[in-house]
Amino acid sequence: MRLTATKPTAFSRRQFLAGLGSLAATPVFAKSTLAGSLIGREAEEDVPLFASAFRKANGTFGIGILDDLGQVLAEVSLPGRGHGIAISPDKTRWVAFARRPGAFAVVIHPFDRVEPHVLAASKGRHFYGHGCFSADGRLLYSVENDFDGARGVVGVYDMSAAEPKRIGEFDTFGVGPHDILMSADGRALIVANGGIETHPDKAREKLNLDSMAPSIAFLDVETGELLSMQALPRSLHQVSLRHMAMDAAGRVWVGGQFEGPENETPPLVVVVERDQPPRPTAIPTPIAIGLENYIGSVTANNDGSVIATSAPRGGQTLFWDTSTSAFLGAKPIPDGCGVAPIDQAGFLISDGNGALSYVGELDAPAEVIARPPGYAWDNHMSSIS
Repeated sequence: MRLTATKPTAFSRRQFLAGLGSLAATPVFAKSTLAGSLIGREAEEDVPLFASAFRKANGTFGIGILDDLGQVLAEVSLPGRGHGIAISPDKTRWVAFARRPGAFAVVIHPFDRVEPHVLAASKGRHFYGHGCFSADGRLLYSVENDFDGARGVVGVYDMSAAEPKRIGEFDTFGVGPHDILMSADGRALIVANGGIETHPDKAREKLNLDSMAPSIAFLDVETGELLSMQALPRSLHQVSLRHMAMDAAGRVWVGGQFEGPENETPPLVVVVERDQPPRPTAIPTPIAIGLENYIGSVTANNDGSVIATSAPRGGQTLFWDTSTSAFLGAKPIPDGCGVAPIDQAGFLISDGNGALSYVGELDAPAEVIARPPGYAWDNHMSSIS
């Protein structure tokens, strides 16, 4: 699983991640196309980079490193389908998680002379596709399934040594934890318990749809103690709470996937605070009926003033004003799911057909800026610079 460039070229980039050291001498990027893609752009500062899991037309899986023009600069191969990527606070380490019910995560040190390291799930556990780092970057927290115990756990890994080591776990006080965030102050873990029981012996079968109990749990980062639990009303118990993002005020925006009757259109985006119950937002009915009751990624723009929620099955990406929770509009992007912030207020959106689209002004159409041949992008995209 070596990091490979898409084209050989010399590397020199003064602006890349100032303060993290030069990449010029590192083996993983020494021959990457990062330099070639920036020819003529050296005077620009803070050129953003992104990472997303992909599947190639030949059936292989990996992580693609992209620039703001949608060019694939380098790749990390994966042993199977990837999902989310955890980025350390200093952005020198990335952890790519397998899609549920995957048993691997790949730790990548792009700025060191270190090969990617495969992290295997512990016995009786599998990954749910997401994780986050502690505020100091020493620990990794991964949402996992204790599948024989039918409960969610947060696996805790010490990332300070040469090889990561699992040092314990916390209960998530729910079933099917899918996403996890670190609170703004670094003192609490925020876990989206999707509420769906699964077992790897039964593939991706959903075992408890009638008794689902999704929730958002706030856990003490040091002890795992439950600080707060926020749940939807019983009438919405089949809205599986899945992906999250935090706005500028520290409120958590959560996207849902409804497991109930297809003819119903319950709220799919809710706003959660530690000491207040979830507040559902309103999606205009003409748009809601076409979303197939499925929200994919949830992402804030760079200043936290706008939230983007992708709906790949409905071919729409929806936008929200975080100060008022008002719906701002939607952009048609077929199979668009991965969303990352770009420039001051815009978003870069990847789709399963291989395109990268840019949304800047919300009153302008989404613009397809690239379509690298042979790639199908997976559900999420992360900013890595």
